[in-house]
Amino acid sequence: MPPDLKLQYEIPGDDYTRAGEASAQLKQVLRKLGLPPHVIRRAAIAMYEGEINMVIHADGGVIDADIDSARISIAFRDTGPGIEEISLAMKEGYSTASELARSMGFGAGMGLPNMRKHSDYMKIESTPGVGTTVYIKISLDEE
Repeated sequence: MPPDLKLQYEIPGDDYTRAGEASAQLKQVLRKLGLPPHVIRRAAIAMYEGEINMVIHADGGVIDADIDSARISIAFRDTGPGIEEISLAMKEGYSTASELARSMGFGAGMGLPNMRKHSDYMKIESTPGVGTTVYIKISLDEE
């Protein structure tokens, strides 16, 4: 494993044609590092869900990914509308996605639940009208 690696991705809002690019790039980096496939899969899924949430709900944002010998730590930061009720947003199927997002197959209400499912740690900080930051960590330990 090389020394700590820090990556940053700028996520454009409402650009569904580029949605998923950052998670695909992270997946490539993790493959090049030779990480186990199950770790790569978990990180790619969690990253994709966070990235799509930023596109759909927050007019984009910034994702910082830090990789070290023990874990992948990812912070998703946006200045969108914030989450009014985090416990409700964590329920599978709950969504505030627009009709446009839904018509393109997004907004099924699985983003945050899938991020939680595919990470070892997840924390959400959100202030309505200010924005949201979601932190996740994925262990590099074998299953």
